[in-house]
Amino acid sequence: MTDPKPQAAKVDDALWYARGLRFSCTHCNQCCTGPPGYVWVKREEIIRIADFLSLSVRDFADQHCRRVWWRVSLKERPNGDCVFLTPRGCRIYPVRPTQCNTFPFWEQNLRDRECWEALKRRCPGIGRGKLYTRDEIERMAAGEGST
Repeated sequence: MTDPKPQAAKVDDALWYARGLRFSCTHCNQCCTGPPGYVWVKREEIIRIADFLSLSVRDFADQHCRRVWWRVSLKERPNGDCVFLTPRGCRIYPVRPTQCNTFPFWEQNLRDRECWEALKRRCPGIGRGKLYTRDEIERMAAGEGST
């Protein structure tokens, strides 16, 4: 008697990104510009960025952070651009906050295929490069991974 063929891992095809999504950052900086919003930072991220910029945590917070209710967000320019966006790109790219690091795999972008396709018109890296698995996508949507 022979062993039955192994079953392929079952994929939930009902989830529109179940087979993964491609993304590769092109450093176009479109995700760092646009309407005002929030880039949430946690204490450990503040410490890491302050160290990278050779600032004390207090000086970094005073210069680059703002309190929004019970949370902390990076400041932005009046036009909504990130304060760390320069003509050469992100000034803190190696230590950017998790929110930046997990773009475009945010819950609001993954809500449905239409949201993803709308974002694709603004972000040239969507649909190109590395194929991220469903597990990787969901870890990043939960704020745990990196692109």
